[in-house]
Amino acid sequence: MRVTPQRFAVYSNLLSRKDHPTAEQILTSLNKNSPTSSQATIYSSLQALKEVGLVREVLLEEGVCRYDANVLPHHHFRCGKCGCIEDIAWEQVEGISFKELRPGLTVEQYELTIHGICERCQ
Repeated sequence: MRVTPQRFAVYSNLLSRKDHPTAEQILTSLNKNSPTSSQATIYSSLQALKEVGLVREVLLEEGVCRYDANVLPHHHFRCGKCGCIEDIAWEQVEGISFKELRPGLTVEQYELTIHGICERCQ
């Protein structure tokens, strides 16, 4: 992948965040001080970063695509009140069994989204 200033800016922005932003949130963040990026540039940069495995799409709610620079296996917690998203280490979730799946289904990977209320909203 060719490293461009735009791709570097998008990746750097994602690495500095833990909130799993949308493309629009990344665009707003990058253009905060001086508008230099377009929506098309952000989307093409995210696609390129995704294709080489530096970024992954995270679908935690219907119709909203979020992005994550943490490409290691992990799960997510999503607060039902404020909408905050938090990574949960892979090892923190135990006891999932796929032996009850109907014959013919093969699990290749999985990810859990745990819905609840965060400590700030309780």
